[in-house]
Amino acid sequence: MFTVYILYSFSKDKYYIGQTNNLIHRIERHNENRVRATKFRGPWQLLYSEEYATRGEALKRERFLKSRKDRKFIEQIIAGWRTGTSAVS
Repeated sequence: MFTVYILYSFSKDKYYIGQTNNLIHRIERHNENRVRATKFRGPWQLLYSEEYATRGEALKRERFLKSRKDRKFIEQIIAGWRTGTSAVS
């Protein structure tokens, strides 16, 4: 199982979108400053996740989310996930 996730840094007011096959380990790496893209920008908190059967599906979704470059879009996805309504696709 592969997971697409959105993290948030309260200290920097930034979102980060990624994918992994081990979500807990990956978040630990982000918070230990062992991921170049998020180094010294944490601490990071998980706000959203989706699971996929294959890495290819997860990568496709990650690329789609990153391509939007729209904070409001990301916040709508997170809000929909928290309230149980369908996410924007």
